[in-house]
Formats: sequence, C-alpha cells, structure tokens
Amino acid sequence: MIVVPVKEGENIEKALKKFKRKFEKTGVIKELRSRQQYDKPSVIKRLKMEHAIYIQKLQQTEE
Repeated sequence: MIVVPVKEGENIEKALKKFKRKFEKTGVIKELRSRQQYDKPSVIKRLKMEHAIYIQKLQQTEE
C-alpha cells in the first residue's frame, strides 16, 4: 500500500503528483500489461538482449 504523507497547507496537486510517481515506480501497471498476453520465452529473451545492446551503446556514447 502506498502512503503519501501530506503536510499541513501542502497543495493537493503536489501530493497527487507524489502518489503517481510512487505508484509508477512500483511497476504495477507494467506488470499488469505484460500479463494481459502471453509472450514466448524466446521473444522475451530477444527483447532483453536488444535492450542490453541499447544500454551499452548509450553508455559508450557518454564516454
């Protein structure tokens, strides 16, 4: 359960923003969407490999 402490006098929009950020970090929506359809293990492996290659290329360009 996500708890967002709201200080007295704090704007409700700020608190809502904090809640949304915390909720997004939990990954609930991402997990829910991934469970809506079945992906073959080979497809998952290929996507992970593509993502790893992408991350390596980004790190090389930063250096």
